[in-house]
Amino acid sequence: MPDDRKIKLTILMPCRDEENTVGCCVDEAFVYLTDRNMNGEVIVVDNCSADESARVALDHGARLIEETGRGYGNAIRCGLNEAAGEYIIIVDCDMTYDLSDIDSIIKLLDEGSDLVIGDRFLGSIEKGAMPYLNRVGGKILSAIARRRFHVKINDFHCGIRGIRHESLQRMSLRTEGMEFATEMIAQAKEAGLTISQTPVSLKRCPVHRHSKLRIFRDGARHLVYIIRKT
Repeated sequence: MPDDRKIKLTILMPCRDEENTVGCCVDEAFVYLTDRNMNGEVIVVDNCSADESARVALDHGARLIEETGRGYGNAIRCGLNEAAGEYIIIVDCDMTYDLSDIDSIIKLLDEGSDLVIGDRFLGSIEKGAMPYLNRVGGKILSAIARRRFHVKINDFHCGIRGIRHESLQRMSLRTEGMEFATEMIAQAKEAGLTISQTPVSLKRCPVHRHSKLRIFRDGARHLVYIIRKT
């Protein structure tokens, strides 16, 4: 748990049915904070898990928050409202991201960026970590969003990103599902925030699991948001 010093970093993990990986991710987050002598907190937002994810997260020392409104956006917004860190790192808890990549995100935040998005396409993608349709669909949707919102971000849907706590006050985040990843960038651009990107690595999940991403359904939600955003 964070002590009485100012909390520098919140590592925020949305979670639904990740009992086999969330414990390791929480452990890695605490190791990250300890190795860098950084005062911080680890928050897991349990989003209607049907397994033992919540118990595992608590057993490994995370601060657990429960969000009953199902959806990626609902979980993240819930966690952002509770986060105390000067910087907030959002990262999936399926062991597919290397937490050492947080270093480059923090560096850009230290240099003045308000929002930093990971870029898997400029980084590395382990074989089998991203299905072909997801890769093609992600690139197409990102290209459309770049043109629509006039922001030079290659990977709108990356599951690791960082934001300054104070910058959240200038945004009005509302979406409930996977389209939240796009909304966050669009809102930041509209608010005149400084947005950067940094290469990150994506690993194949080491345990068998069912992906929460539904390429056509979630892709359609992103596209509808892009079209309808005024």
